[in-house]
Amino acid sequence: MKFCIVGAGALGSIYAAYLARAGHEVVLVARGERAEQLARHGVVITGQEDFIARCDVVTEPGAVKSADVVVVAVKTYDTAGALAPLTGLSADAVFSVQNGMLKNHQLKETFGTEAVLGAVGSLGGEVLLPEGSGPGPVRYTLVGPTILGELAGGPSERVERIVGALVGSGLQAEEDDDVGAAEWSKFAGWSGLSALAVMTRLPTYRFLSHPETALLSARVMRETGAVASKLGVALRDLGPLMAHSVTVGSETDAVACLRALGERLGESAPNMRQSILQDADRGRRLEVDETMGYTLELAQEHGVEVPTLELCCRIMRAVSQAASV
Repeated sequence: MKFCIVGAGALGSIYAAYLARAGHEVVLVARGERAEQLARHGVVITGQEDFIARCDVVTEPGAVKSADVVVVAVKTYDTAGALAPLTGLSADAVFSVQNGMLKNHQLKETFGTEAVLGAVGSLGGEVLLPEGSGPGPVRYTLVGPTILGELAGGPSERVERIVGALVGSGLQAEEDDDVGAAEWSKFAGWSGLSALAVMTRLPTYRFLSHPETALLSARVMRETGAVASKLGVALRDLGPLMAHSVTVGSETDAVACLRALGERLGESAPNMRQSILQDADRGRRLEVDETMGYTLELAQEHGVEVPTLELCCRIMRAVSQAASV
């Protein structure tokens, strides 16, 4: 299959490297010095496995005219700019592994509704500092499935083919007949963890283990879940992100659930830090407006009160703006 991967950060690099190593035709859309380094030296993966994979690296997305599958993996605030040159690209399927619920609307505007699949990317990694003249290697740290499905629901041959290609390349993947619920479930958990990661600057297990910050994380998740519920979406527990368990029942139960997760992470992944915290530590812009900010817009539109989420968004915007000064 021919894959066009848009974005050469951690996730885009992982998908590109594994698929290329498995023999698929991969075009990786990158930019700047990293694009030049990847083209010269290949995509370097470390962590779960150590290998180097080579693929076509392009800096002009408009040069890509067709692909079987397009995977969007840029930061959410770069989406509009990344998609604009791709309006003429013909693709059988397009999906985004970005955070948030705005992504599918943006993909539909560029590629048309029929091409777009819902997706959840549950894997994680970090682009490390370059070593010598080569590109910064990607440390693949969090192994999780890529969940794909038709936005309208139901079984799908094209989804089955893509899942097969991902699994055959060594990545985890699965089909979901209700991918919209999976997207919201992952996003609710991501929101609660990301907001507190930025505000506390602590490893994930630390702020989840403390009763005060676990409470705030639970409230962000529960408010996000209330918006999803207003849209007719029933959240479910998805891996360690227990959106259903946290959003149903009492607030006390929700805090206990998150603190238990914090204790487990303290034993299994004490150094785990949310990707948005990695961006904050490096003085980079944060994914706020297109993720939790979009939830605020939906909440206002549907009359849902989200005071904790609003407070967190205001603080995160201030941190993000300070980084760009």
